[in-house]
Amino acid sequence: MATSDLPVGASHPFYRKLNEILDDEKFDRFVEGLCEGFYAGTVGRPGLSPGIYFRTLLVGYFEGIDSERGIAWRASDSLSIRKFLRIALDEDVPDHSTVSRTRRLIDVETHQAVFQWVLGILAKRKLLKGDVIGVDATTLEANAALKSIVRRDSGEKYNDFLERLAKESGVETPTREQLAALDKKRKKKGSNKDWTNPHDPDARITKMKDGRTHLAYKAEHAVDMETEAIIAVKVYGADQGDTKTILPTALEAMERIGDTASAVNDLAGEEVVNPQGPDTVVTDKGYHSREVVRDLIAADVRTYVSEPARGRQKWIGQELEQQAVYANRRRIHGATGKYWLRQRGEKLERWNQHLYDRGGMRRVHLRGIKNILKRLIVHAGAANLGLVMRQLSGIGTPKGLQGLSLTLSALTTTLWSLLTRLFHPPTTRCAESRFVGFMQPRTAISAGFQKLPGFATGC
Repeated sequence: MATSDLPVGASHPFYRKLNEILDDEKFDRFVEGLCEGFYAGTVGRPGLSPGIYFRTLLVGYFEGIDSERGIAWRASDSLSIRKFLRIALDEDVPDHSTVSRTRRLIDVETHQAVFQWVLGILAKRKLLKGDVIGVDATTLEANAALKSIVRRDSGEKYNDFLERLAKESGVETPTREQLAALDKKRKKKGSNKDWTNPHDPDARITKMKDGRTHLAYKAEHAVDMETEAIIAVKVYGADQGDTKTILPTALEAMERIGDTASAVNDLAGEEVVNPQGPDTVVTDKGYHSREVVRDLIAADVRTYVSEPARGRQKWIGQELEQQAVYANRRRIHGATGKYWLRQRGEKLERWNQHLYDRGGMRRVHLRGIKNILKRLIVHAGAANLGLVMRQLSGIGTPKGLQGLSLTLSALTTTLWSLLTRLFHPPTTRCAESRFVGFMQPRTAISAGFQKLPGFATGC
């Protein structure tokens, strides 16, 4: 059967326009040259082309699919996504194992290079400034269970450990209720120093946003506060505090802004991106500490870090820290500080919803920091491409088109109502009856309506 005789489905307008942007920027040629060293010439099974691989991960964000298995199923089921991936109807869509193996073969640096390429597209369209950045973090539920954790020193399972403690306390055959009561009395029973998961050693025990205790990771991103572009994404263990991770994330954001500025400003002939990197950092109170504020100010960065209520503090031998904290306190109580702290909730924390809750990355289906980081980097790159699409069409995701018809319908109804009132104003008798009816009780209103024929159509 000739391919020309096969049915052709109508392509999705969002994906069609996105493919036009990628083709104009020569995306396939770029990623093929970038990934050439990961492909063998003659040995092995047929590989997945880099253009299809990265487009497949882009679909994960735009469709809100959490697993690679779900992405593969969605691609095989949709003609629009198949056309976006450049897969013909007589060709097989790559299954999840092929996507997973390709991800493991391509290193993190290559994924970061693709993310940097997307930042260049944003800079060309003046969607990246690089003057003010915001840093925020959230927890991602790991693909590992607490019941599988073992002791780091002996490899003993959790239930076996509790049974040994019960026997040492004099209970030879403890019941489940006795083990639970014994476990409840123990302090620091979920310490990451003592326990690990053999299936996912990088995951850490932590308390989630909803109060549950689970193995998790910490995802942290830096955002351009003026354009909402995601500049850098990092993944840490969930036991890493915000004050320990902000400096590496901020430094990576500065490097990406500098690389983008050197690549784009010369081509544009003007200073589109700040070549010196960001001069202002905005964060919440979880990142506030004396050392963090001191180090950021020492790097010539203005800080707007919300300060928690700690009461009166002592500054013996910490003059630099005292000056930095007091200077930050003065800034956050000023007009500029209040403005940026308000913008933080709108332009920074909103990405937690788009990337993880709606984007399908709140619970990861991969194991290991490197694997999760690869997926999350492309995920954030897709979000940045959504900013480009929003600039062109006002819609940043394919699902945004679903509500467009309702919006147009409401707009048409509103315009029709305004035009009707403009060319057919209410009569004086109708206006007077409204006024009288408003001032009179309900019985008088009903009587007034009965005396005015044509009241409903006249108004």
